[in-house]
Amino acid sequence: MPITLSRILMVEDESDIQTVAKLALELVGGFCVEVCASGSEALTTAPTFAPDLILLDVMMPGMDGVTTLKALRALPALTTTPVIFMTAKVQPHEVAHYKALGALDVVAKPFDPMTLSKTITSIWHRNAA
Repeated sequence: MPITLSRILMVEDESDIQTVAKLALELVGGFCVEVCASGSEALTTAPTFAPDLILLDVMMPGMDGVTTLKALRALPALTTTPVIFMTAKVQPHEVAHYKALGALDVVAKPFDPMTLSKTITSIWHRNAA
């Protein structure tokens, strides 16, 4: 995992959440954020964007987050790119399942836009150690 986190690919189908999270991550966290509205869009965008981290919604129409993660892992440039799921499904067994799939952690929805960057950075540093 790289030491610094600067480029985040966010995969989220809801435009309101896209807007709030992108603004929060860019303005509060200073990150460069690329937004994809679907799993298939992420598969096209991710290799050229080369994210340090992928924020991945779990429940999306068509290709859900778990399916998207598996497809991203099949791309040579993204086999080890860290992933954090963003979801309202945060029961302990659900979080354990996402971590078993290789996610660093899970950010619960709804999230606080003012603390989102700090939460992401904290997860990043905890896993970089």
